[in-house]
Amino acid sequence: MKSYICLCFLFLIAFSTMAQNEILNLWETIPNHKHTAENEGVEIKDVKRVFLTKTPTIEVFLPSKRSLNGKAVLICPGGGYRYLAYDWEGTDVAKWLNSKGIAAFVLKSRLPLSKSLITPHEAPLQDAQRAIRLLRANADKWHINPNKIGVIGFSAGGHLASTLGTQFDAPNSFKEQSMDTISARPDFVALIYPVITMQDDFTHKGSQTNLLGSNPDDALKARFSNELQVTKDTPPTFLVHAGDDMVVPVENSLKLYNALKINGIKTEMHIYPYGSHGFGLAIGQGYLESWTNRFYDWLMEF
Repeated sequence: MKSYICLCFLFLIAFSTMAQNEILNLWETIPNHKHTAENEGVEIKDVKRVFLTKTPTIEVFLPSKRSLNGKAVLICPGGGYRYLAYDWEGTDVAKWLNSKGIAAFVLKSRLPLSKSLITPHEAPLQDAQRAIRLLRANADKWHINPNKIGVIGFSAGGHLASTLGTQFDAPNSFKEQSMDTISARPDFVALIYPVITMQDDFTHKGSQTNLLGSNPDDALKARFSNELQVTKDTPPTFLVHAGDDMVVPVENSLKLYNALKINGIKTEMHIYPYGSHGFGLAIGQGYLESWTNRFYDWLMEF
């Protein structure tokens, strides 16, 4: 009997180990970094929040090989550039994407409040660029199409995703490795109640302060106001926002939509009358929950 119990226990341990998702460090040598005694923090209440990311990573979520359709999505959780809502706008979304046959990768990017950063506002984009490059470099391993890799971002994660979509070719300020020569342009961008502008009229003040500092100059605000950074090379974009969002005004999405339209970028936008801010997958929230269906329908065109 004891040997049977031990065998079952060992089986459970083995199964648990097999069930763990692969987590990959983005960098061998982290750029824009200095050593401090600062530690990464995790708070688990209604949502798992990650603070002061020390080592940026991607967590890999793959559907079964039979379900894979070749598409992949990098997920950027929100949190006002103060923390990452890692499960609510990260792993939960990854599991939903897996149910649709889509490979998903949750980005744990560095956060600009960290004292371990040399130039804080550059770190999130550096990590997002590197993550896309890492996905393309490992496309064969994960059975994904390197030309069908996109990004989805929520709230401040939407700002990071839109920065990647408009500034994917931003030059590196560090010594490049071969990985850094791979294109960081996402093939499509999805932005859910995103922070887009850093201009004072409609920005989310917390995101602006956390990313750019308490008194950013006009040039820095313009650089990270992504409605001003759209070009003909910006990827096709999908936008979702609630009209009653009092945290990140809907004008953020409206401004970006207008800029995308002017530049001839294929764009789809859904403005729901309710939902406020931070609704995630909107499970149980009436027809707001249908935004994921709209996104999936749009995504199937790529």
